[in-house]
Amino acid sequence: MRSAKLQRESYAALFFRFLAAAFLLSLFCVYAQDSSSDTLVLRSDRAEISLTVRNSAGEVLTTTAGTAKLLHDGIPVADAGLSHGRAFFGSFPFGAYTLVVEATGYKSTQKDLNLSVAMRYEVDANLQRDAAPDGFAGAPAKPLLAPKAREALDKSLKALSANKLSEAEKYVGEAIQLAPSHPDVLYVQGVLFLNEKHWTQAQSALEKASQMDPTNGRAFSALGMALVDQGNYDAAVGPLEKSLQLDTGSWETHWALGKAYYHRGQYDQALKTSQLALTESNGKAPQIELLVAQALTAVGKYEDAAHTLRDFLKRYGDRPEAPTARHWLDGLAKNGKIHPN
Repeated sequence: MRSAKLQRESYAALFFRFLAAAFLLSLFCVYAQDSSSDTLVLRSDRAEISLTVRNSAGEVLTTTAGTAKLLHDGIPVADAGLSHGRAFFGSFPFGAYTLVVEATGYKSTQKDLNLSVAMRYEVDANLQRDAAPDGFAGAPAKPLLAPKAREALDKSLKALSANKLSEAEKYVGEAIQLAPSHPDVLYVQGVLFLNEKHWTQAQSALEKASQMDPTNGRAFSALGMALVDQGNYDAAVGPLEKSLQLDTGSWETHWALGKAYYHRGQYDQALKTSQLALTESNGKAPQIELLVAQALTAVGKYEDAAHTLRDFLKRYGDRPEAPTARHWLDGLAKNGKIHPN
């Protein structure tokens, strides 16, 4: 009898342990729901996320459908539909997460979060209207970039901006291993190749990046520069012009396009574009003045070209381009194109 009683008590203990374990497990389950009527209080050492989605004017999005997805190390762990511009994610272990927000008629955005305290994180996501250029309305969305790959990419960009090419190469290599087909990774790899003067490798990476993300004006600009550096001016014009269609471009883009126009015999466009590049560069690349002088000469404005060359020699007579400027100036005088100075 005592043995049977002990056995029943043992079974009862196991049963109640099972119930307790199941209850604890239910407390730790991941869930997502609308937070408009949420009054939950944290009951564990986990974090919650309350998301509010706004437009560029700061107004809460209430008139469009949308979703929010939460990823951990690039793996989706929860998703929720937007309700009145809000969504709620609750009871998550501490760690690094990525929140991806999408809404009809808006560009998707993502927020990197570090959940390290048992609290409710109030997160705002601002979406920009989707104003994709004509012909790109059906372009596929970019794949998500996992936090580790994003970290490696950010480090490579910082190294590139500091001209630390070996360090940039290291981090680009890490990003390529983690996300070999991501257009942002391919773009940065192409820029690294450009800085290393590996023109054909840069062209290959940037062609892939621009094909995968046809809305990235910077990728088209860098591709055009790679083609100009190889002397392939005919092929360079298209990507450079496309870059300017997608955004306002940079002085480097205008400079490269000015070169391409000049070598294609489009001298009026070359003059206009090179002058714009010179103005936008704010003295960062005085050698652009030589391209301006070439274009002025090509359109028959010889005195203006001579003035540009003299001004360059006066201010930058110690630069490597100075002998070229003197040679061109002497040539204009020798051929009777300018009045003796």
